[in-house]
Amino acid sequence: MDYAIIAAGEGSRLVREGVTVPKPLIRLHGVPLVGRLINVFLDNGATSISVIVNEAMTEVQDYLKHLRVPVTFHLHVQSTPSSMHSFHALSRFLQGECFCLTTVDTIFREDEFRRYIRAFEALPAASCDGLMAVTDFVDDEKPLYVKTDGEGMIRDFLDRPDGESRYVSGGIYCLRRPALRILDEALAEGVSRMRNYQRRLVSGGLRLRACPFSKIIDVDHPGDIAGAERFLA
Repeated sequence: MDYAIIAAGEGSRLVREGVTVPKPLIRLHGVPLVGRLINVFLDNGATSISVIVNEAMTEVQDYLKHLRVPVTFHLHVQSTPSSMHSFHALSRFLQGECFCLTTVDTIFREDEFRRYIRAFEALPAASCDGLMAVTDFVDDEKPLYVKTDGEGMIRDFLDRPDGESRYVSGGIYCLRRPALRILDEALAEGVSRMRNYQRRLVSGGLRLRACPFSKIIDVDHPGDIAGAERFLA
């Protein structure tokens, strides 16, 4: 499976609060965030790994250029206006029938991620175009709520809870190739932000299933670093 990491953000909140290390190189138990994801992907059948970083992140570029990865590895350097644009820049490297995409600061338990990948691989392509990680643990400052039906199929993505939406998006996306067609169409029509792209997946008729994780957290503030280490421990 192809894997991709969006690491092109500026980490502005961390910078404002005194963190001088670029977000992808923040260490959890001694391992940089981007290195941890690469290791997890290698443990879960990666045939290729692609990473996008912005042009100002020279430290991150140097780290990745000197990293030895035993599968096809693409480092793409480009500053983009949104994570959706970063995804589009990486899409040229996603040549297989399915892929997994995540942002660099998404923290999850590896055993849950392993079950998630196995579940996606077991789903027939004819019945599911994507498996989206969701959680009922709300950590994000602006969560994207996920509306599902009784069978776990995703019916909508909401900016605000509607009283029925149990889950929020976890920022991990396993998708098949039809999702790239929707991405091209959305970008051509001026759509921006990943949440609006996810809405387009649903309105475009793709069949998306939710996969619950017990907890997924992001590293957006200095205090999140220690919290993430406690969570992983």
